[in-house]
Amino acid sequence: MRKRVYLAGPEVFLRNAESVFRAKREICQRYGFRGVSPLESHLDSEPLPQKELGWRISRSNEFCMRSCDLVIANLTPFRSPSADPGTAYELGFMRALGKPVLGYTNVCGTLRERTAQFFPEGLRARRPGKGLEDPEGLLVEDFDLIDNLMLDGAVLSSGFPLIVIEAPPGEKFSCLAGFEQCVQQAARALLGLDAPRPAAVAAE
Repeated sequence: MRKRVYLAGPEVFLRNAESVFRAKREICQRYGFRGVSPLESHLDSEPLPQKELGWRISRSNEFCMRSCDLVIANLTPFRSPSADPGTAYELGFMRALGKPVLGYTNVCGTLRERTAQFFPEGLRARRPGKGLEDPEGLLVEDFDLIDNLMLDGAVLSSGFPLIVIEAPPGEKFSCLAGFEQCVQQAARALLGLDAPRPAAVAAE
């Protein structure tokens, strides 16, 4: 039975979410995995209040994650200098379950660099040697990491590097080069494969 990969990421908000997840599943299949999208969560078709629907989607996604063997998370900054909070939760959820965690981002730069770019007025020094703070007076995390230390740490502690790709213009959330590198890493570590399977085998 193929190992199941939970495909975490803000792609769920794209207009073409289905096609992006389809492409991810095809990449997974070529390397011997079965990609599992959050959009595959099965919910009742009955009309529900929005809060009830949101809660059920949350429960369904957690159930789906428990059925998977690993997660590959798209940690591309989402509406902020940092990753999508839902994706961050899913990454932590899988890490807490003791399952392999891999991640990639389609934007270069450290969290500190992106935070400085996020605020038009920039960052300011607290006191010499005390770091930088944002316009609201909050200390800016500066460990020369890609994102919050708990996200980088989850991936690194799983034995994988966090993949960083600078996506082409207009492909910030849909570029899959970094994703495929993660799949390659997982195939090498978990399946002993260094290359995609032959087409006939991958289709099985």
